[in-house]
Amino acid sequence: MSSFSIRRPQAATGRTSQRRPDRSKPYYSPYIPYLFLIPGLALYLIWSVYPLVYQLYISFFDWRIIPGQTSEFVGLTNYQAVLADKTFWLAMRNTAVYAVVTVAGQMIIGLTLAILVNRVLIARRFFRTVYYLPVVTSWVVVSFLFMYIFSPGDGGLINFVLMKLGIIAKPVSWLANSNTAWIAIYSLGIWKGMGWAMVIFLAALQGIPTVLYEAAAIDGATEWQRIRYLTLPLIRRTIFFVLIALMIGGFQVFISVLLITGGGPLHRTEVALTYMFDEAFGNLHFGYGAALSYVLAIVIVLVSVVQARFFGRGDEDLEY
Repeated sequence: MSSFSIRRPQAATGRTSQRRPDRSKPYYSPYIPYLFLIPGLALYLIWSVYPLVYQLYISFFDWRIIPGQTSEFVGLTNYQAVLADKTFWLAMRNTAVYAVVTVAGQMIIGLTLAILVNRVLIARRFFRTVYYLPVVTSWVVVSFLFMYIFSPGDGGLINFVLMKLGIIAKPVSWLANSNTAWIAIYSLGIWKGMGWAMVIFLAALQGIPTVLYEAAAIDGATEWQRIRYLTLPLIRRTIFFVLIALMIGGFQVFISVLLITGGGPLHRTEVALTYMFDEAFGNLHFGYGAALSYVLAIVIVLVSVVQARFFGRGDEDLEY
């Protein structure tokens, strides 16, 4: 006879049996990480996205800020005026030339300094800090510094040195002439940014194994051959990154030109951002200034895309 058991029904207690949560394990919800992103995202939307959208909206109006005046919708009239504005295209040409000259100088000097600092065994941090110091210095401060260096008369440092060396007979008004004023602007741009390029290149150079240079030296490679056929291919991606970043920064030159020359004389040293600033806040043409900013943004994007297509071909670093 087989044995069997009968399960007795449990008495109704009026409470549903629930498993108590394990308080030893931390509570986790997939939505909690997004809560930490909300403050930063909100600030980004308020201070970055909203001004860009509102600026695009303003560019389609003859915008008035005086109370009681009505802003008239003009459509694409501001953009058509920008394309026909000779002063704007003069400013764009000056901006492009500035970007090419300063980017080339920053990359060449920055890479040279990085190679030299990378070989220094003592006080490497000191030299890296000294060369990087101009990068963290305020644009306003260094602009006034270069105004003093290139100031006219005997009080200018450049005039004083050149006259002591007998190179010039009388002081030169560097900032009064557009040709000589660009020397001061170019020099400031190169000096200000070469430290940043040096630090980026130095980080890439420190990632190259020294055994490769030792093998190249054993094979009889000269110093220039090691730089050309070993160093440059190994940091190809870094060079491309620095080129794109510096070119974008070059097209955004503003404070140095505004303080040193103000775009004069006769717009000869005008750049895109100083012209946009003058139209918007000097002449109160806010709609036109907004259209200028978006045309400049389109030009920067196109330049970056062209650089990425042209210089980015085969951008893989040399394998080792």
